[in-house]
Amino acid sequence: MVEISASLLNLNKENANRKIYDLEVSKIDCFHIDVMDGQFVENNNVDLMKDYALLTSHISNLGIDVHLMVNNIEEFVEEYLSLSPRIITFHIESSKDEDRTLKLIKKIKERGTKVGIAISPDTNIDEIKKYLGMIHMVLVMTVIPGKGGQSLIPKTIQKIKNLREYINEKKIDIDIEADGGINGENAKDVIKAGANILVIGTYLLNSENYFETVKSIKTCY
Repeated sequence: MVEISASLLNLNKENANRKIYDLEVSKIDCFHIDVMDGQFVENNNVDLMKDYALLTSHISNLGIDVHLMVNNIEEFVEEYLSLSPRIITFHIESSKDEDRTLKLIKKIKERGTKVGIAISPDTNIDEIKKYLGMIHMVLVMTVIPGKGGQSLIPKTIQKIKNLREYINEKKIDIDIEADGGINGENAKDVIKAGANILVIGTYLLNSENYFETVKSIKTCY
C-alpha cells in the first residue's frame, strides 16, 4: 500500500488549522515537516515549521514525518524528538562523516523514533548503502532541496529503481520515500520505480478536493 506524507511547506498560515483538518480526513498517512535552516539550503523556515509541527501534534491524530534540511542536525533532532514524531530524516550530504551519521542514527532510535536518511538528486545511492540495514527509510529527493513547487527531475526515478533493486537483492526491510514535484501525472512512475511513500505538497494543497486527489494517487498503479 502506498502512503502519502502531506507536505506543509507551502501551507498558508492564515487557514492552517482548517487545512490540516481537511488533509487528515482526506486519508493521508502523515504530515511532512520540511525544516530548512538557511544554511544547508537557502531558505529558512525554522520557526514556521516548528509552529506547524506543534499545531499538527495538538489537533491531529496522525504522526509527523520530519525532514531536516539543516547543518546542525543534532540540535534539530533533539528539538523534534520532544514531539514524538513518526520519523526523523536527515541528509547524508549534511552529516557527511560516518561516525557522526552512526551517532545520529543511534540517538534517534534510542528515543523510540524511526530514522531516515535523505539523498539529494546528485548524490549516488552508494553513499548510503552501508547504513540501509540500520535505518527505516531512505528519502530520495526528486527535486533540489530547499523550496516547494519544483518539477520532478526525471533522472531521480531511475535512482529510486536502482535503490529498490538493491534493497530487494539484499532483502532489506526499508521504506523508500520520494519527495518533490510529485503529481497525478508522474506518481505512477515513481511508485512503479519502487517508492512506497510519496511526499505531496503543492499538487495536493492546490487541488479542489483533497480526498479525491489522495484517492487518485493511492490507486494510480
